[in-house]
Amino acid sequence: MADASEAPVRVLSIQSEVVYGHVGNGAARFALQRLGLDVLALPTVLFSNHPGHGGFTGEVTPVERLEALLAGLDERGWLAGCAAVLSGYLGDADQAGIVAEAVARVREANPDAHYLCDPVFGDEGGIYARQGVAEAMALKLLPIADIATPNRFELETLSRHPVTNAETAIEAARTLGVPLVLATSVPREEEIATLAVTPTNAWGSATPRLPHPPHGTGDLLAALFLAHRLGGAAIPRALRLASSSVDHMIRMAVRGGADEMPLIAAQATITRPRPLLDVRAL
Repeated sequence: MADASEAPVRVLSIQSEVVYGHVGNGAARFALQRLGLDVLALPTVLFSNHPGHGGFTGEVTPVERLEALLAGLDERGWLAGCAAVLSGYLGDADQAGIVAEAVARVREANPDAHYLCDPVFGDEGGIYARQGVAEAMALKLLPIADIATPNRFELETLSRHPVTNAETAIEAARTLGVPLVLATSVPREEEIATLAVTPTNAWGSATPRLPHPPHGTGDLLAALFLAHRLGGAAIPRALRLASSSVDHMIRMAVRGGADEMPLIAAQATITRPRPLLDVRAL
């Protein structure tokens, strides 16, 4: 994406960090870098691994530490070079204020900067984030977001509308007030769909539902979609490229019986996704 003669596009990524596995910043950072972007990664938590492995150790990053890290970047002028902010899992509701502050600082220097909010707080098993995180995202982050990437459960929770198919997902997405919503895990008969929804248009891609997908696929999809949009791809093309890469990653993990994405082994699909999923207007 970036030419060797020019500085790479820079993204500020604020989400979880794990020692083992590929979730949060561990998924987004590598994917963005493979597409030629520079990444500033702020950790909202530092865990040994994804909690889905049956246990973990680590801690939530104190708000004061996040503020200090953000200030350090700002004082040296590095936030001014950011073309986008990406946020994901928050360890505490108060961290939403730090994300909002980061977006404001980046936009002060670059009014055209994008903000993608991945409202990571739950899935079909219910809410797993700390109390108040979902509400803080809805109150402080969605109103300033250019793009939101909720899964089906998160979309239903945020919109307070049932999401049972593509039609209801589109209706729910448009209630969020975000210019572009990328809704994932939308049911479609025997398939699972990803929808890109604006106030006036919608597009979708779908793939057969596979059992036991690996951790971090939503984090990867959000990063890839943002990268392709920053690279100038129209919404349908960004959806096609990002969803195709993630679909391939899931298939490789399922074939190998892995609960983590084979991010390194399958990295070629980040830059050259094949085969490409079909995307159609809805």
